[in-house]
Amino acid sequence: MAEKKLQDTVDGLRAVELQYRIIREISTGRAAAFQSQTRLNSPKLGVLTPDKFRDVSEITDQAVRLFYLELVQALDAHNIFVERELNFSWLSVYMPVRFLKVPMAEKTLLEYFSRYNVPTNRICFELSEKLLEETDGQITPVIEKMRNRGFHFMLTNFGGDTCPMMRLSNFSVDYVMLSPEVSNFIGRSERSDTAVKSIIGFINDMGAETVADGIFNSHQAEILYEFDCSYCTGSLAGNYMTEKYVKRKNEEN
Repeated sequence: MAEKKLQDTVDGLRAVELQYRIIREISTGRAAAFQSQTRLNSPKLGVLTPDKFRDVSEITDQAVRLFYLELVQALDAHNIFVERELNFSWLSVYMPVRFLKVPMAEKTLLEYFSRYNVPTNRICFELSEKLLEETDGQITPVIEKMRNRGFHFMLTNFGGDTCPMMRLSNFSVDYVMLSPEVSNFIGRSERSDTAVKSIIGFINDMGAETVADGIFNSHQAEILYEFDCSYCTGSLAGNYMTEKYVKRKNEEN
């Protein structure tokens, strides 16, 4: 078991700690899914958020070792949420792009999902915009094969200033999460709304569903829905919280 080879605690705390926020369906307001975000407990540096450690970890295989810990925690959380009778389609967990180049990656995932008795379509793997930098064609068939097994993939931070958007056509994913940079243009002017609508139309034409990040008011959500974006997250949908606080609405304090 890969996670047994890794240090999973630091000073009595989990080495990684996932927090979760809701991805809401705009038309109904219901919780459609949960997006996770990792906090890394460092003995020397304290609690680190992804912007502090992701880029460094992905220079080496540390990113893959972290992924195994994150995956196990996500699978555990999935089963806890099911026991709490939460209604959701999937729960996301970050996957480093380099994991898709690991030999037997698909087989390894299937073993984990079998061990934790979680259907493959109940976890959505988040891929960063670094996916779009892959141009050798090695990753595309791996993703397609995993999707045929039922796994979901979501490309995040799409449409930002440094994102090579047209390369999305080289990859098949289930969801594309818009960068908050894109969401910030919603409602500014007719021209900015046209640009956002074009990006959403491009994503939809690629066969993926759009999730807008950074949404903080209902007016933005209404415009997005008019543009055929079905899902949103951000302060309007709810902030990240630890697993113990993720409950059914009628159980919230």
